[in-house]
Amino acid sequence: MKLYVVGFGPGNEDGMTAEAKRVLGECELIVGYRTYTELIRKYFPGKSFYDTGMRGEKERCRYAVEKASEGVKTAVVCSGDAGVYGMASLAFEIAGDTEVDIEVIPGVSAAMSGAALAGAPLSDDFAVISLSDLLTPHDVILKRIEAAAAADFAICIYNPSSKTRSGHLKRACDIILKYRDKSTVCAVVKNIGREGESAVLVSLEKLGDTETDMRTTVFIGNSRTRKIKNKMVTPRGYKL
Repeated sequence: MKLYVVGFGPGNEDGMTAEAKRVLGECELIVGYRTYTELIRKYFPGKSFYDTGMRGEKERCRYAVEKASEGVKTAVVCSGDAGVYGMASLAFEIAGDTEVDIEVIPGVSAAMSGAALAGAPLSDDFAVISLSDLLTPHDVILKRIEAAAAADFAICIYNPSSKTRSGHLKRACDIILKYRDKSTVCAVVKNIGREGESAVLVSLEKLGDTETDMRTTVFIGNSRTRKIKNKMVTPRGYKL
C-alpha cells in the first residue's frame, strides 16, 4: 500500500516535473487544499478529487492514508515542493507505523521558480523562512530572521503577509536593516506560474511597505547582491 505526496510546482502544467505528471496520471484519487486542486483539476480529467479549505491539512492526510490503506492509488498534492512547507512531513506522521508507505515526489519550489523570475538571487548560501505563525511561534521566526541577517545569508521569505499578519514583513525588514544597507536589492514575486505573474525589484528600505500576500515570495539580497539589467543577482564569487 502506497501513498504519494506530490509537489506539482507553481501551478501551471509546464511547471510540473515529468515524474509528478506521471504519478498523478496513474493515481485514482487526488487529495489536496481546494485552491491547489482547482489549479490542476483540468490537467487530470476523470480523476476523483477530495479537497478541503485552509487548516484542513490533518483531515486531508487522514483521508488519504485511509484510502491508500484500502488499496486506492492515492496522491496528496502540494504546490511547489511537497517537502518545503508542504504535506510530506504530516503524511509521514499520520501514516506512522501503518502498512501505508509514503513516497514523496519532488516539485519546483516557490524559492526556485520565484528566483528564476527575479534573476539569480540565491546563487550563494541562502535561508528560506516563512513568516506564517500558524505553526511556528512568531518570536522563533524573528530569531531566525535575525540569525540569517547577521550571517549575511540571502533570504527567501514565504507567506510574507495575510489579512491577519499585515505587519510581519515590516518587522522582518526592520531586523534585517540592522545588518544590511537600506539600498540592498530585494525582489517581490507574485503569482508564480499563474495569472498575474510579476517580479518587481525594490530596495530593502522600501520592501517593508510593499504590498504582499500569501501568493507572494520575497527575496532579500546579501551584502553582495546587485541589480544587473533590472534583475536581482547574487554573485557566486567567481573572479572576473
